[in-house]
Amino acid sequence: MSKSFEDLEVWRRSRILAVEVCRVFRECRDFALRDQVTRSAISVPSNIAEGAERNTQPEFVQFIGYAKGSLAELRTQLMIARDLAYLEAAQAVPLLDEAEQLSKMLYRLAESQKAKDA
Repeated sequence: MSKSFEDLEVWRRSRILAVEVCRVFRECRDFALRDQVTRSAISVPSNIAEGAERNTQPEFVQFIGYAKGSLAELRTQLMIARDLAYLEAAQAVPLLDEAEQLSKMLYRLAESQKAKDA
């Protein structure tokens, strides 16, 4: 990968999402859910960064997959938090929308990296 991970829009946006999720859940008294949801959120930009710093395109693609998996976890946990009324819909919807958009961006990034490796 020629660019730094900091240059990737998907990394920047996922970092912002992680910060927002941590802020929203800061006061959540369900410590198990709070821990799990914040770990999932933080895992997304972390995996993108780690993969980008790996030595090969296939490794980068693998870590993009890990990031997509963490986004799926995050989306599920946000839905559960909403269902349990830990989040109001007004809080949950933008977080869920951004997570879905990031998942699509990661899919496109992975496909572009696979094309380079072919």
